[in-house]
Amino acid sequence: MSHKYMKYFKLTLLAGLLFVVTFCFWSPSSSVGVNIHRRQGRLGQKLFNKKIENLTFGYPDIEYHIKDDVARSLAQNSCVCLPGEETFHIPFSNLLFPRVWAHNLQHAFLENHPDPEIVKRHRAQEYDNFQRRVYSPADMLNIAEANSPLQYPTQGVEVQPLKTILIPGLGLKQKEKSNYRVHLTATLGTFNVAATVDMVSVVGAGKKQMMLSSPLLSSLNRQLQFVTYTNAVFHPKTADSIQFATEGHQSFFTIKVGHRIVPKLYNSGHSEEYNITSLVTIATKTFLRYDKLQDLIDSIRQYYPNVTIVIADDNEHPQPVTGPHIEHYIMPFGKGWFAGRNLAVSQVTTKYVLWVDDDFIFSANTKLEKMVDILEKTTLDLVGGAVREVTGYTATYRHTISVEEGGPDGDCLHFRNGFHHVIEGYPSCVVADAVINFFMARTDKVRQVGFDPRLSRAAHLEFFVDALGSLHIGSCSDVIINHASKIILPWSKTKTQKTYEKFRYTSVGVDKNLSNEIYYFKNRFKCMTSQ
Repeated sequence: MSHKYMKYFKLTLLAGLLFVVTFCFWSPSSSVGVNIHRRQGRLGQKLFNKKIENLTFGYPDIEYHIKDDVARSLAQNSCVCLPGEETFHIPFSNLLFPRVWAHNLQHAFLENHPDPEIVKRHRAQEYDNFQRRVYSPADMLNIAEANSPLQYPTQGVEVQPLKTILIPGLGLKQKEKSNYRVHLTATLGTFNVAATVDMVSVVGAGKKQMMLSSPLLSSLNRQLQFVTYTNAVFHPKTADSIQFATEGHQSFFTIKVGHRIVPKLYNSGHSEEYNITSLVTIATKTFLRYDKLQDLIDSIRQYYPNVTIVIADDNEHPQPVTGPHIEHYIMPFGKGWFAGRNLAVSQVTTKYVLWVDDDFIFSANTKLEKMVDILEKTTLDLVGGAVREVTGYTATYRHTISVEEGGPDGDCLHFRNGFHHVIEGYPSCVVADAVINFFMARTDKVRQVGFDPRLSRAAHLEFFVDALGSLHIGSCSDVIINHASKIILPWSKTKTQKTYEKFRYTSVGVDKNLSNEIYYFKNRFKCMTSQ
């Protein structure tokens, strides 16, 4: 082979190698930005709602007659704050015949507030954010048009335990015949009609099975608009499977049964800019390293002098940690890492909690406002930052987690380095399933997941496995905290440092065995893979 062809061969080989490397390490998800901002309803949703309205409220010319006993049981969406009437005026009547009392919270809270209108606006804004955060398209009412020829809701029908609702969207579309008939069957509730329509027969009102028939299809469809469902079996969260049938055809749909989610709103005050003091509490766990802890506190105070710091401390001989806006909680000796996290988070009263290790140090790059901004404007529940070591290396520790079904012996747990996608509008932020040990989160969401207190000295990913499916997690590389140096010459170690290492590292094996038990038994995994 000539020198010329050898040169071309080498160039071709080099290009091929570069292509292989690029293909192996480039991920489409890393270059695509996905919008996870909270958005109001779009035009498509408005058109969809219009379609549902047309399917639900047809036949306006057909008369109906209200059944007062059934109609009164329907949810009115207009609760009032009225006490029960006192019917007896005898001694101890309140004990013998207790009546309902009422306390007007709006009046009681706002009457002494200097600016009630600002409070009401702030509360409304927080509630709007809460609704958009918990909203799911799967909860939207959808109705299958009568192609079967039955028309019925496919999703979005909900009833509170032991309450009554109108079932939206029921209908029948058939060719002309002498009589039209439909059947309804439930398992956890009963049917009735809130109004009657002339020339329609209703059999089984108040029971689990009800039949409606009429010689007029339009009258039957009008009657179907007044069919009610009453839940008869109390359960805080379940669903009833409804059978809706006519001759030669049957369909099934579900009615969700459950209490409504009660909002958890934080009155952090209305402000044009983020007030970190009222929005964020910094939480940490300490053991023996009081010198590191003090360095952390000093660095926080340099940038956030009034933010509350919550410290969980399981030292055998605790030392006082004092100062303004510091809460120091003493635990039983050696109680452990995750137990301390639970204690610290349990005492947070602000909307967000920032978790830091006791050997971290704030810097000018530790901008908590950036973390608050992304939590306020997106659907994320938790956002991690980056940790800069003394060597200059900055780590974000991003992982994706997936669970693969594995049969009767358990499932398989897979950890992979990387992330799912970039967040549109935040080029330094991505969506992942596990992040580094420096993160800010919604306080109530972290409490829902919790930290397994059995893990005493070595644990991290266990929390994010428990959070899978519950927390929407992100990571931003432009919020950076420094890590104190861990480089200590053997001959310069103090007695405290040697004691810390003994507890920290001799218990790793114990925690590792416990972690295996937690993954295998509690989480029901038979295998774990990691990259």
